[in-house]
Amino acid sequence: MSPSIVALAILLLGVLALVGIVMRAYSRTAQKLFLPVALIAGFIALILGPQILGRLGEGLGWEGLAEGGIFGAEVLAVWSELPGLLISAVFAALFLGSAIPSPKRAIKLLGPQVSLGVTFAAGQYVIGILIAVLILVPLFGVTPMFGALIEIGFEGGHGTAAGMAPVMAEMGFEDGGDLALAMATVGILAGVIIGVIAVNWAARRGHSQTLDVKSNEDPEIARGFYRREQPSGGMQTVRAESLDTLTLHVGIIAVAILIGQGILSGLQAIEQWLWADTIEIFAYVPLFPLAMLGGVIIQIFADRTGLSIFIDRGVMERIQGLALDTLIIAAMATLSLDAIADNIGPFAILAIAGIAWNCFVLFALAPRFIQSYWFERGIADFGQSMGVTATGLLLLRMADPRQESPAYEAFGYKQLVFEPFFGGGLVTAASIPLIAQLGPYPLLIIMAILLAIALLSGFFYFGKHKSFVVKGLP
Repeated sequence: MSPSIVALAILLLGVLALVGIVMRAYSRTAQKLFLPVALIAGFIALILGPQILGRLGEGLGWEGLAEGGIFGAEVLAVWSELPGLLISAVFAALFLGSAIPSPKRAIKLLGPQVSLGVTFAAGQYVIGILIAVLILVPLFGVTPMFGALIEIGFEGGHGTAAGMAPVMAEMGFEDGGDLALAMATVGILAGVIIGVIAVNWAARRGHSQTLDVKSNEDPEIARGFYRREQPSGGMQTVRAESLDTLTLHVGIIAVAILIGQGILSGLQAIEQWLWADTIEIFAYVPLFPLAMLGGVIIQIFADRTGLSIFIDRGVMERIQGLALDTLIIAAMATLSLDAIADNIGPFAILAIAGIAWNCFVLFALAPRFIQSYWFERGIADFGQSMGVTATGLLLLRMADPRQESPAYEAFGYKQLVFEPFFGGGLVTAASIPLIAQLGPYPLLIIMAILLAIALLSGFFYFGKHKSFVVKGLP
């Protein structure tokens, strides 16, 4: 593929992002739903691509639109490769620039939050696999790997869905990547819609201790632009005459990814040496959860050596945001609607079941797991379980705009122990290879045990002991 095509493909992603932000600025519907620009831009690319415009053009005799829409097949080929590359950068930067908290300081907030998060995630596997083996496989003849789509799409989001697509294809689940992306889209839309309704419900019924629902009417928040001076999005940590700060941080992310690749290669070598003849897991685990581990290793090293002053969280968030936005646009642009149409029955059943489970956990279980500020802390986990971390933070900002509750701190602590496993972590990465090679029942049993532990600890320990009652942030 020529360099000019690669350059054009990347430039077009930037143009689509600008079109998306203009549409969001002037669309009251998009503003009320808090739809991210990347998702809007991705939908625009999907409409103008071969799946919609291309089919319309083919029906009208415009054969040139059939293969790549207005973008062309070569541009789409570049876009299809980007999600698998960018997801490693997103996860590598997840903890870089953030101090690893002391266990003693975090435990009071961490316990109930982890219990709730595991209930969301493990329950998605239990519900999905049970529906797959009891209904979808017998009635629709689909693969049992369908059972993992709820967690991959909802908890993992678009980035994880795109990152898992090559693994699913290698396991014989060719439509899995497109179905997971569609599940992620359903999740983020349902999460935002239900979350907005829940925020207003909590405001009216007094279930929130901090809620200011009128902040949702702020025109700056609604339009998506800042109109006044804001804190810097990143700090200079090295002198510009020696190296630009952005270059330094990109280099740190690169080292984190390389560490992750080294760990993955080592695990794969051990697996080939010891048990590959019986089962292979690490041979199919994608790079991105290990890249996240590489980032944690770098941050721990930086904290202990005093080098953490050179890693700025604001710069890392900007790089992470760029990679994630680009990833979502590219993944949505290359989404195959054929896979969804061919599996609409089982897909709809799974999506409805996943939404119902998440709503049950938020409204029925969260008040019993968390003794103080249950709505603020619960809505953050609900948003993440429906549409990744960004959705959880978005809903939390609506519920606690002045950060008066401990929800932000608790959510952040939980991420440190939760993200390495669920929502794109090792459990998510291993789920498809496990089901493909051992069948659905071993993973179902493991997730059912985890769910039972989370439920019991939430009901009878964290929800009862007064030591887990917390006040607002000082």
